[in-house]
Amino acid sequence: MTSPTTTDREIWFLTGSQSLYGEKTLEQVADQSRQIAALLTDVSGIPARVVWKPVLTDAEAIRRTCLEANADDRCTGLIAWMHTFSPAKMWIAGLDALRKPLLHLHTQSNVALPWDTIDMDFMNLNQAAHGDREFGHVQTRLGVPRKTVAGHVSDPVTTARVAVWARAAAARSELATLKVARFGDNMRDVAVTEGDKVEAQLRFGVSVNTYGVNDLVEVVDGADDTRVASLVEEYGDLYHLAPELRPGGDRHGSLRYAARIEAGLRTFLERGGFGAFTTNFEDLGGLRQLPGLAVQRLMAQGYGFGGEGDWKTAVLLRALKAAAAGLPGGTSFMEDYTYDMTPGDELILGAHMLEVCPTLAAARPTCEIHPLGIGGREDPVRLVFDAAPGPAVVVGLADLGDRFRLIANDIDVVAPPQPLPLLPVARAVWRPHPDLRTSTESWLTAGGPHHTVLSSALTSEHLDDLAEMLRMELALIDGTTTPQRFRRELRWNQAYHRLALGL
Repeated sequence: MTSPTTTDREIWFLTGSQSLYGEKTLEQVADQSRQIAALLTDVSGIPARVVWKPVLTDAEAIRRTCLEANADDRCTGLIAWMHTFSPAKMWIAGLDALRKPLLHLHTQSNVALPWDTIDMDFMNLNQAAHGDREFGHVQTRLGVPRKTVAGHVSDPVTTARVAVWARAAAARSELATLKVARFGDNMRDVAVTEGDKVEAQLRFGVSVNTYGVNDLVEVVDGADDTRVASLVEEYGDLYHLAPELRPGGDRHGSLRYAARIEAGLRTFLERGGFGAFTTNFEDLGGLRQLPGLAVQRLMAQGYGFGGEGDWKTAVLLRALKAAAAGLPGGTSFMEDYTYDMTPGDELILGAHMLEVCPTLAAARPTCEIHPLGIGGREDPVRLVFDAAPGPAVVVGLADLGDRFRLIANDIDVVAPPQPLPLLPVARAVWRPHPDLRTSTESWLTAGGPHHTVLSSALTSEHLDDLAEMLRMELALIDGTTTPQRFRRELRWNQAYHRLALGL
């Protein structure tokens, strides 16, 4: 599965003005706003076409444009700029009806002022400095969730922030139509993988349903032999195959069955239009292996995944895959496993039984087969690698009963201090910000899950923008966090979000 391409997505560029200025001025407004939209279109980091819309000068045109944006699946969000003074009461009906993400761009046509030639005609035309204040006021008055970015579009800092918002909008758009297939239920007696699927559909748009594992087994067993052979050949081209998995090796049949799982799983997901899925080692039906290699490769191609039936992490991973499409770095299902608590050099070792996405890999993965002590099936095939060092973020999605909460931690992925010759799984080692003690105490206090998404492609700003679009809490642990302040922040958040739900 791949994310929609830039040409599939649109961000509408709206310009506010009023008819008071006359046709000549409005023609200049339109011409200059087209130029701003064109500059944004050329920004490589924006994963959508920026589509200029005619200048808006009355309430009915504004309302109609917002309703059209709601109805257009290609539109992932709106950028609004008040080039001149646009009386904000005109915007009330449109903003109240708007259901797409909004970015308020506080900019102007010129960078420097032409001090020696400024006259009243120039002042009439270039009024964003107070026109946008009028617009900002009414957005706050209506409680409109949005991102505000100030600066000229020739400034890379400005366009980088717009691009971050645009990627969060792509994630929001993905959630609105996402279908998740759960193969079996979640792991028995586990709390954190439970959740309210009805509320998730209401809040995010995502549809989560369960399918019998043997429905998948039927498709796996019926996978085309030619496709299976092609996948096996592809594995040999992409990965270092363990000798026993190579053609003629005594475990080559296991590799072929792993390829059969991949072929069947992909077919099932494509037929149903699913963008994410879960598995559970306690419910494997007629599968001979716990899916490992297949899951890793499908994640690398954009699918969301959660182990042990964890549909919330599968949803989160698919959304962040959409946001990260085309960026350097990787995004993967992850789990905090164990710590190195050496004073002054504390680290977290993250992994899972089998399922870590190879987009994180520092080097060409090795394809191996090893026993697995749980699941009661044949030894599963998996990719083994170390994650590439660099800045990253770890994020989890928790259901608190009355609302969902995102918990995130800024981290630095590092190379393992020593080789891990006896650990036959893909893994990441990281140093959490601001330190292990603060990070872990804060995560536990926030009720963060043990299944997470690790992304070296995205930053906490992407998550902040997405949370704002979803009107959802984000509890961020970063270099400035202290346990005391974080605890107070959670209490404030709890009060706010409960009040925001209304009666």
